[in-house]
Amino acid sequence: MRYVPFMKKRCEILRPDTDTVKQLSKVLKCSPVFASILVNRGMTSPENIFDFLNPSINLLRPPFCIKDINIAVQRIYNAIKDNEKILIFGDYDVDGVTATTILYQFFCFVGIDVSYYIPHRLTEGYDLQVTHIREQALANRINLIITVDCGSNSHEAVQAANKAGIDVIITDHHKISNPPPPALAIINPNQRDCSAGFEHLAGVGVAFYLLISLRKHLRDRHFWHNRAEPNLKEFVDLVALGTIADQVPLTFENRIFSVIGTKVIQGSKRTGIQALVEVSGLKLQAITAEDLVFRLSPRLNAAGRMGHAKEAVELLTTIHPDTAEQKAGLLNQMNVNRRHIEKEIIDEICQHINNNPHVLKKSALVFSSPKWHLGVLGIVASRLVEKYHRPVVLISTKGKEGKGSARSIPGFNLYEGLQACSKDLESFGGHPAAAGLKIKYEKIKSFEQHFEKTVQKMTGPNDFLPRIAIDYVLDFDHISDSLIDELESLKPHGPGNPAPIFMAKNVDVLSSKIVGGNHRQMQLRQTSGRTGKTFRAIHFNAKTDPPLKNSFEQIIFRLDWNRWNGKKTKQIMIEDTEAFAI
Repeated sequence: MRYVPFMKKRCEILRPDTDTVKQLSKVLKCSPVFASILVNRGMTSPENIFDFLNPSINLLRPPFCIKDINIAVQRIYNAIKDNEKILIFGDYDVDGVTATTILYQFFCFVGIDVSYYIPHRLTEGYDLQVTHIREQALANRINLIITVDCGSNSHEAVQAANKAGIDVIITDHHKISNPPPPALAIINPNQRDCSAGFEHLAGVGVAFYLLISLRKHLRDRHFWHNRAEPNLKEFVDLVALGTIADQVPLTFENRIFSVIGTKVIQGSKRTGIQALVEVSGLKLQAITAEDLVFRLSPRLNAAGRMGHAKEAVELLTTIHPDTAEQKAGLLNQMNVNRRHIEKEIIDEICQHINNNPHVLKKSALVFSSPKWHLGVLGIVASRLVEKYHRPVVLISTKGKEGKGSARSIPGFNLYEGLQACSKDLESFGGHPAAAGLKIKYEKIKSFEQHFEKTVQKMTGPNDFLPRIAIDYVLDFDHISDSLIDELESLKPHGPGNPAPIFMAKNVDVLSSKIVGGNHRQMQLRQTSGRTGKTFRAIHFNAKTDPPLKNSFEQIIFRLDWNRWNGKKTKQIMIEDTEAFAI
């Protein structure tokens, strides 16, 4: 047995070098708390910290050393010059949709004959396939295919394109097969012989860098001499959306894209974005990166999950307000449906686990059903990983075939785990933390057994115990407006740049009430505090877990502004009250 169900989380108090913290605090004129957080994130150079806190498009590193990018740019230039037909082949998630959109709009601006195609998630599945060469490329006399956010494992499709005399340029960021597909050019910073240092980019980031290189190539050949040159900053709104939605590390270029792109959205003239923001119940000028993650991205993703991703591309490319309003409303309703179906599947699986608690003796959870909607399985798997903290594979079966989504915990490389079980699978692809797969129905039981053994072999006991890294043990006396302003400068948070986590000890609960149906709002005061400061706190989804106490030995929390009706107040957001220190 690798994991004891519902065991308390373990928290580790980070202890940065005190001399480095003091020096940074002095040089940056910031609080020791803020300096400690920077050191905990591996930032000790004042110059690098300045760049991190002040993201600028000018800080983007040049892309010209990315493998094959010059080959791709020259081929696209020839296509433009010779008026060839280009097909952009995308993926159905937000990353793929935004990457498709920026390439499509750039080529439309140039004036070339360009079209795009995104496969249907349920009926066609992921990636460029041989049928697409026949039915989309040959049928429409395409000369050049450019993939975005896919293609790194499309051997047969690329071979079919080559045989038909159609060149293929792959732009992607997923794990690439060895040997790679025989494409004319593969722009994937994660391929083995590419040392450019852009492994963190999302698919839309790779596509954006292709546009940077292409625009310069065209400039060097005086293409823009008699026409306006496109301002690529106008595309950064979509780069931010795709980057944040794809959960890539929000460091280096991705941080720049996220911060600058959010600002571009705040002043957006893009009709589709305006409609999407409105249907999400937000105000354009007040959009935050968190809104991109939790409000806009789910609605864009709903198109590919519940219908067809082309609806999302049409929303982002339209210039007509009526069309934008109609498309945004459609995506919003799809998202409502998605949430309903997602809840049904989660409730079903959790009920099954409650009725069969022995399931939790396993190191991995593998479930299948013919009733499940494939489009939501990735989200459901993520929710189950959060709840049970172990790798999860969910498979939707139809006849003799099954398609599924998998999600993992930090201590287990999912891609390598699936690779070890590849004999049971028809195909698979993805990342260390998330993947998709195809499997024959009769192989599911065998896969479940092999996957369980693989997870056990590749993990240790501590990998199954949720870990919270504490940045600072913070007394309430030291919580101030200036500290929260400092913390704000670290946003947006996400992979690679987690929100700062604090611990406070001996905290009294002065009052408590339930808000929003399932959230507990409290007024807190620290017993040992000299100033007697009290703070409003919110503990999400904590109506009965844990039971309310009059005091806590310790709380694990985040700090932020609570903005409401034009006012802002300091707020504690409780993460945990039961964790134990190690």
